[in-house]
Amino acid sequence: MSKSLQAIRGMNDILPQQTPVWRYLETTFARLLEAYGYSEIRLPILEFTDLFARGIGEGTDVVDKEMYTFLDRNEESLTLRPEGTAGCVRAVLEHGMTGGGQVQKLWYSGPMFRYEKPQKGRYRQFHQIGVEVFNQPGPDIDAELIVLTARLWKQLGFANAVTLQLNSLGSSEARARYRDALVAYLQQHFEQLDEDSQRRLTTNPLRILDSKNAQTQALLIDAPTLHEYLDDESREHFEGLKARLDAAGIAYEINPKLVRGLDYYGRTVFEWVTDKLGAQGTVCAGGRYDGLVTQFGGKPTAGVGFAMGIERLVLLIETLGLVPSELNPPAHAYICAFGEAAELAALALAERLRDELPGLRLLVNAGGGSFKSQFKKADKSGARYALILGEDELAERMVGCKPLRDDTEQQSIAWDALAERLAACLA
Repeated sequence: MSKSLQAIRGMNDILPQQTPVWRYLETTFARLLEAYGYSEIRLPILEFTDLFARGIGEGTDVVDKEMYTFLDRNEESLTLRPEGTAGCVRAVLEHGMTGGGQVQKLWYSGPMFRYEKPQKGRYRQFHQIGVEVFNQPGPDIDAELIVLTARLWKQLGFANAVTLQLNSLGSSEARARYRDALVAYLQQHFEQLDEDSQRRLTTNPLRILDSKNAQTQALLIDAPTLHEYLDDESREHFEGLKARLDAAGIAYEINPKLVRGLDYYGRTVFEWVTDKLGAQGTVCAGGRYDGLVTQFGGKPTAGVGFAMGIERLVLLIETLGLVPSELNPPAHAYICAFGEAAELAALALAERLRDELPGLRLLVNAGGGSFKSQFKKADKSGARYALILGEDELAERMVGCKPLRDDTEQQSIAWDALAERLAACLA
């Protein structure tokens, strides 16, 4: 027997009953970003593999284990994007958008791809909304990004369910000094490290700080901390960020082990986390990457941004029971038509009503059927009214209007007066 067709593991269909909350989240955030002066950019799903190897960093789990990479017909190595920042930096460089100190405040959304073990809130195809700002080096823009996300949580109704964690990774020189000190400390306890941490000790030792292994975390209690190695400029930047968050009334926690999983971060890093989703607690994360544009061949350009996972935010909204009831409203009216002449008239009448009442949710019966079957479909649709067109109504240019949600009597309404009657549905 042939194998039944099904989606690839970790790549999920988003079904009609799920899409309204996705659209609600995406629309709410798009409006918020517009209010803060951000512009949308749309980026390719495929990029040359070298973009991510250079940007995210050799030795990271993303590059070494998780990317979907293949050779195209020209034998060029391409990768389905595992994140959005590298592609956005490539785009602004390619199109000269940051030259002359131009400030760019950009946002994008769409699918990302990582070969990870699928679990609740973590998938191989997942969707993100990302924000990137270029040529703004101060802590004020870091604060704005955090403040606008805090406003989004308020608008979505779960501000009390998330916590902001902050850290500073300092300059590349400060991180290099800290890296040496951390490696020297951990090498003394190499045999006690978990297997992943032993591997990371030579490839990406800072990632050991957020290891989930309890024994490794116990070892880190006495390890040197990054804050001991911060340079003065990074320390001043971090203090400036905290002062602005304090002024805006944004509560935060300092997490010295917060390092993020991508090599391009420096100075500010932050995460919004929740304890409502089990192990997958991060709903938004980002930070500053002032050296990334230079790393890609551009002139020194400050950069900062964040990304949030749509699946995880939708899951949080649903878990907390915060899906607005009006997201998938029923039709206002359902037209039942009996006979070919009535069906033709119904089509024309429906389009006329849609012209006159742009917000009208109007369904027209398709596939014919008896009076009983059409009325049953009208009722099942949730419509407020059934509009009836038969031979008699057609001859008199009238429509039978039967309320479906109360016991009010059916009325006959002239075609020319129908829009006025249905306008009350939109009030």
